[in-house]
Amino acid sequence: MKKWITNTEKLSTNALRADALSIAEAAYNAIDTDAVIRSRLVITGSELTVQGKTYNLNAFSKIKIIGFGKASCKAVETLESLLRGRISEGVAIDVRGGTCDIVDIEKGTHPRPSVGNFAATDKIVNMAKDSSENDLYIVAVSGGGSSLLCWPIGECEQGGRLYDDFARVGGTIDEMNMVRRHISGVKGGGLAALLYPATVIGLVFCDVPGDNFEDVASGPTYYDKSTVADAEAVLERYGLSGYTLNETPKDRRLFEKVCNVNVISNTVPLDAMAAEAHRLGYKAVNVGKSLYEHPIKLLERMRRELGKKTAVIAGGEPSFAINRKGGKGGRCQYVAMQALKDIKDGEVMLAIATDGMDNSDSAGAMTDIDTIKKAKQKNLSIEKSIESLNTYGFLESVGNMLYTGATDANVSDLFLLLKR
Repeated sequence: MKKWITNTEKLSTNALRADALSIAEAAYNAIDTDAVIRSRLVITGSELTVQGKTYNLNAFSKIKIIGFGKASCKAVETLESLLRGRISEGVAIDVRGGTCDIVDIEKGTHPRPSVGNFAATDKIVNMAKDSSENDLYIVAVSGGGSSLLCWPIGECEQGGRLYDDFARVGGTIDEMNMVRRHISGVKGGGLAALLYPATVIGLVFCDVPGDNFEDVASGPTYYDKSTVADAEAVLERYGLSGYTLNETPKDRRLFEKVCNVNVISNTVPLDAMAAEAHRLGYKAVNVGKSLYEHPIKLLERMRRELGKKTAVIAGGEPSFAINRKGGKGGRCQYVAMQALKDIKDGEVMLAIATDGMDNSDSAGAMTDIDTIKKAKQKNLSIEKSIESLNTYGFLESVGNMLYTGATDANVSDLFLLLKR
């Protein structure tokens, strides 16, 4: 198996930590974008089979690729390899950029959209406007796409403001995505409408807790059931105003030739974590794959299931309001720090972002009793670091940060509470 964690040797100071890292490695290997696509798409001669449906590639005059999100660059690289010269053109937007033979890879910003994101999306829109009924589009949709896919230009300003507003008021990601659909011309089925009458295969990599594939990147290739009134209700709930909303495409005919494929979700790495925990001799307990709750609630839920030789696992994106200026850190680092309040000898907490970037160059962190001991030696305050939202500085100082680099995947966050 590939080794994803680059500082394993430094972190593996005891057997329990080594086991936790082995469980994390199993999760990362389960979401390898290249391997996942190759397992889902089968090409035999001129036939492409996806999720039981077969397409005759010779029946299309042009095959084009579109991608957006944190898995799009690797996905497009793999698609180019599989389709071997059949691709006529394509555009993908990722946080890291890249180079492909045919597809233009654009680098965008996340989590806030930018003018650069609009310019990259405009290339996709212009390509889409040239669609015909003889074209095949393969669209790689992954987490991060809600920020990276941004059109028209007005969405970029509104999208950035919306992100900051929701971070301040503590709204959920599904609520924010609902509003995002109604400030955009490409989300909420908007892209599918632009691609009509072409045939569209949507390859969806789900980072949304609960395996809600239609919410990934705010659903550019899915028919959207929500309305402007629904989006207005969300804004009113949090006292937000000043947004210009538009209705998403409601003509079902525009989606008749769209086939969205559930490629991977948070369930896959959680299953891999459980299997590796069993292999190592632990009882594995999965407390949920769709957890949006506050980090403290998440930890309480996990601790209730903790027993001797137990691995408690969970997935999701903990949510809490950030109503003050803080330091550096991410969701996973915050959860790992909060765990220190109740951590006991013989336990270890691990919290990781599947994209390898927990709002920083760190993928997350692991904490235990040794973390507390090191903090005392360095005269560092756990409470002050949490309160000031400067978890990165604390965890870096005590050497508990976990690094993978960009994984080219994104299926939400993963959590592990392990007891020997």
